[in-house]
Amino acid sequence: MAGDIVRLAALADVHCNRNSQGLLGPIFTRLADTADILLLAGDLVDYGLPEEARLLVKELAVVKIPIIAVLGNHEFESGQHEEVIRILCDSGIIMLDGDTYETHGIGFAGVKGFGGGFGRAALQPWGERTIKRFVHEAVDEALKLESALAKLRTPQRVAVLHYAPIQTTVQGEPPEIFPFLGSSRLEEPLNRYPVAVVFHGHAHHGTPEGHTSAGVPVYNVALPLMRRTFPDHLFRIVELPVGPAEDADALGALPPGNGAAEAVPHAAPTNGERDSLPTPLGHEEPHGPQPPARTG
Repeated sequence: MAGDIVRLAALADVHCNRNSQGLLGPIFTRLADTADILLLAGDLVDYGLPEEARLLVKELAVVKIPIIAVLGNHEFESGQHEEVIRILCDSGIIMLDGDTYETHGIGFAGVKGFGGGFGRAALQPWGERTIKRFVHEAVDEALKLESALAKLRTPQRVAVLHYAPIQTTVQGEPPEIFPFLGSSRLEEPLNRYPVAVVFHGHAHHGTPEGHTSAGVPVYNVALPLMRRTFPDHLFRIVELPVGPAEDADALGALPPGNGAAEAVPHAAPTNGERDSLPTPLGHEEPHGPQPPARTG
């Protein structure tokens, strides 16, 4: 930490699997040398297997700064997410699921989030019970996020999600799958509380940044997207000014996006460089027929 500035490094969708051994460590080494805190925004492993979690822990051994993470949809694939969480927590990773964590004068709130779509096109709880359950899952995740943000009384609040809270950062993906990439229900608590910055993943072919309707900066940090945007770094760095704790009532009155989260600029690749970039590190596509575009 340099003076009153904390540098956050954020990354998502590393999809650690049996082919990742030795490939993720160099990224984490560069990241740890650059930042004060590492944020991992879901899809930490590929098939939700405990052995993948153990391998990820080995790859993260080079990181000596605090690691804060949320789950993604891939952690649930094999029905062993509780064991995956245990392995990650036992290694010292702070896993958030409607929980909060405070360090360096910054409060972190994290949830996985869920899909459902954005704005007027968002799915509504009408008709079949299955549709209602789908919508209620998104609502429950938004309520968990709101509850976590409400607990924080730090000078800065940071939200870590897997699913996108705004449509802007999923643009670039096929529009037909937008409803499965995020939900604007997640945006509501981000606008209601003074959040400095939001990170998410899941949309591999989305847009690197956007903002909520209230101006809160939102960054999509999916690894495949970071490869195209920051090929020399492969992660997003954001600097946050921090200071002494403020009065809780005053904090509640601050405008969204306060604290002027500042993304450290990196040179963007040219179109030719984008076309020649390799696939995500260690990512093994599932066997069998697949949809045209794999996300999250």
